[in-house]
Amino acid sequence: MTTRFGIAVFPGTWSDRDCAHAAELAGGEAVFLWHAERDLRGADVVVLPGGFAYGDYLRTGAIARFAPLMEAVRERAREGGPVLGICNGFQILCEAGLLPGALLRNQSLQFRCQPVWLRVESCRTPFLAGGEVGQVLRMPISHGEGRYYVDAGTLRQLEQEGRVALRYSEADGRLSPDANPNGSLGAIAGVSNAEGNVLGMMPHPERACEPLLGSSDGLRLFASALAALSPP
Repeated sequence: MTTRFGIAVFPGTWSDRDCAHAAELAGGEAVFLWHAERDLRGADVVVLPGGFAYGDYLRTGAIARFAPLMEAVRERAREGGPVLGICNGFQILCEAGLLPGALLRNQSLQFRCQPVWLRVESCRTPFLAGGEVGQVLRMPISHGEGRYYVDAGTLRQLEQEGRVALRYSEADGRLSPDANPNGSLGAIAGVSNAEGNVLGMMPHPERACEPLLGSSDGLRLFASALAALSPP
């Protein structure tokens, strides 16, 4: 059977078609999940794409967390189903309590849209299971509120449990202030939940799925999830 990727669509979402395209390039099937529904339509993987859900009024992701669809997403996450939040999707996952922390205004107070390098810190999620720790990937970012923050105790817990999935780095994997585009704590670009099935990340893998776009590294996340769900 073909692995089905359910792509969430909130008012203001604009990366849904790109995520569907990436899922299909990886060999999966894509279906769109409207925010007002509670049916995941048989999706094996749930993707919360980037955009400005509900216009990002109040705070990024603050309204989207209450969408009927999120009830089904929470239930799927509790069952161990793979859930990927990209950019605004990461913000929604944090607001919904599925991931710890918050995404604050970029340290520069400017919107950043640029390619970045990402060092893989953990392969415990289905989306990175096909990679290697220390591997460096190339993907773009596009956000004004992407500075990841948690309290000191939570940060220690994330580090100890291997839940920091991605860090902003130089092309050779070195960490440096210049490589951190938004001032994220610990240069964190992506984190997972305790079980590893939920991943949130600010960079956009769906915009790095073909060489024509400058990198196909993002396609690996979709292909990795598909492989993790395929029978041996």
